[in-house]
Amino acid sequence: MRLFFPLCLCVLVMSAGPASAEVKVTAVTYEHDGVELRGYLAVDDAVEKPKGAVLVVHEWWGLNDYAMSRTKQLASLGYVAFAVDMYGPDKVTDNPKEAGQWAGAIYSDRALARGRVNAGLKAFRDAAKLGEDAPVAAIGYCFGGTTVTELAYSNPAGLVAVVSFHGNPQPPAEEDTVTAKVLICHGDADPLVSDESLTAVTDALNTKAADWLLIRYSGAKHAFTNPKADDYGMAPVAYQKEADQRSWRHMLSLFDEVFGK
Repeated sequence: MRLFFPLCLCVLVMSAGPASAEVKVTAVTYEHDGVELRGYLAVDDAVEKPKGAVLVVHEWWGLNDYAMSRTKQLASLGYVAFAVDMYGPDKVTDNPKEAGQWAGAIYSDRALARGRVNAGLKAFRDAAKLGEDAPVAAIGYCFGGTTVTELAYSNPAGLVAVVSFHGNPQPPAEEDTVTAKVLICHGDADPLVSDESLTAVTDALNTKAADWLLIRYSGAKHAFTNPKADDYGMAPVAYQKEADQRSWRHMLSLFDEVFGK
């Protein structure tokens, strides 16, 4: 599969709130397999040396305000962060049927999923002027959580950790190598991901001698980190503040481990 990365940088300055007014967001246009994509690089110009580099993968709704808010939140904490685009510019929806079609097209093609997220990683490295093997972590939500585990299984140089928030990860393939640390943050009341599915993933990771951690949050449903989850009117999804805050702290603890405090 050929990858193309003509980068067109368009600087947009966005405020991430009064506490992080120096966060700047840059639109980064790149390409994968003939599809134009647009990600966003977020940095705090007041930070001379970022704590680390973090790739953010959106939910199945597309690269919407929620994914952007997490990207800017990471930048406000001193990381350089990049919101990857898995669908294409402006492909954002609130319609579950449409979201399912977009996500399904990628779920059904493992090579496409891995190629697309690795294209975003390459665009991130180029835009942030990171070295080819500079340490990078990746986090993702729902669809994005599944996607970052696929990124880990593809084992790109420099990937040190991935965090899946209420994703539906699949087991790695027999030929895969997994060197990145894997954190799976799972809602214990999530009806969309079975215990058997999670066990299959962790069992397979054990065969790879992977460094993994699965944390289950009591009473938490699917999409427990998204404050607007209840607005979708879908019974399996709901926001849970405690699980949201705890899983974020667990992620930051992992970042301290892989990037250093």
